[in-house]
Amino acid sequence: MMRILLFLGTNIAVLIVISLVFRLFGLDSALQAGGGINMTSLLVMAAIIGFSGSLISLFLSKFMAKRSMGVQIIDQPTTPFEHWLLDTVARQAQQAGIQMPEVGIFDTPDPNAFATGWNRNAALVAVSTGLLQTMTKDEVEAVVGHEISHVANGDMVTLALIQGVVNTFVVFLSRIIGSLVDSALRVPNDDRSGPGIGYFITSIIAEILLSFLATMIVMWFSRYREFHADAGGARLTSRHQMADALRALQRIHEPRDLPAGEFAAFGISGRIGGGLQALFMSHPPLEQRIAALESGV
Repeated sequence: MMRILLFLGTNIAVLIVISLVFRLFGLDSALQAGGGINMTSLLVMAAIIGFSGSLISLFLSKFMAKRSMGVQIIDQPTTPFEHWLLDTVARQAQQAGIQMPEVGIFDTPDPNAFATGWNRNAALVAVSTGLLQTMTKDEVEAVVGHEISHVANGDMVTLALIQGVVNTFVVFLSRIIGSLVDSALRVPNDDRSGPGIGYFITSIIAEILLSFLATMIVMWFSRYREFHADAGGARLTSRHQMADALRALQRIHEPRDLPAGEFAAFGISGRIGGGLQALFMSHPPLEQRIAALESGV
């Protein structure tokens, strides 16, 4: 909760600074006169739109994961393997300093796992049947350590808040650009008080283009935190085990992403593209992750 409050406070502070800069240079008056844009109202609207979706998604993440991916929670283990999996998660959670997360299994032939939840002490860690069928216990243990590290690092909350921040600025800047273009297109002696068609068309185009840039920022952070989760998994098991788990993923030809984009960002693996496509990938190439582990970075 403290992380959420700090991010919200930071975002509000940045928006206030932007508002003061606009007022200092008289841009708020120009926007008000040119297109009827009220700076304060726009800032509030942008923040509400920007954060509402990401925060709602964060708080509903466990529920959505269970429903959309058919995660079966292990309440009472019925097999020796389920006992081992629960014991492994419990031990690693204690090592990482977090409360025991819920543990589940979802049915897919693709080897994957993910962690989600709005709070590091109220999380869910789930592994796929494909992962359990294709990896050794040591490799599964390393994958679980990777996911526990995501939880301990607060990656779910941080990613949702970063998404909220960039969404806020996408909404805010697209409206500003739309207003400026609309003012530039306005003919002399045009006494209309509201924005024209140029505002709406430009705002939509600007929002689409800015959304691409925002996605690049969010995905960059997603790739960045994968290295930290790998390092955390190595600390909870060993560097050798974590590297072996990543090599096991390499043996799978083009593993498919998890069904939902949010959960894909917290999986152990994801599709890797080249060129411009690589900027929109949630995971760095496995060879880079293995090299980082082996070099101790």
